[in-house]
Amino acid sequence: MTPEDRSRLKGLLAGQRLLALGVVVDREAVVGLLPYAPAPDFTALVVQASRLAPHAEGLKAGARWSGVVHEPDSPDADPLQIARLVLEGEVDPLSGSDSRFEAAARAYLSRFPGAARTLSLPDFKLYRLQLDGGRMILGFGRALNLSKSLFSNLELL
Repeated sequence: MTPEDRSRLKGLLAGQRLLALGVVVDREAVVGLLPYAPAPDFTALVVQASRLAPHAEGLKAGARWSGVVHEPDSPDADPLQIARLVLEGEVDPLSGSDSRFEAAARAYLSRFPGAARTLSLPDFKLYRLQLDGGRMILGFGRALNLSKSLFSNLELL
């Protein structure tokens, strides 16, 4: 992966705000669209979900997740050329007593200040979606594999 590719990866993670999230609930695929903030070290995405949302059942400790982050579409764009990340990893629910909760909450609230209201409600939780791998598609015929170690080195850019 070139330095330009690494920069593009970091730019996509930091520049976009919505994750199309897929999880498994009772052996069925369930999807949701969630705002996210990259963890400060880029090893995870921080999301908030209500326990009332169907996808929240799939956000249990150790569960696997998959998702897509992409640049915006427009009528004049070729959909095959839109840069996107197909990501995967493990779910790590956070509670207020977890030492990582504060850093995750800071990252999330700095990006979505309005979430302070829902963060204080008992049915909303924060989750770290660990970035274990995936693919970065930069257009037709241009796809790169992503690894856990690659994400952990993005903060250095």
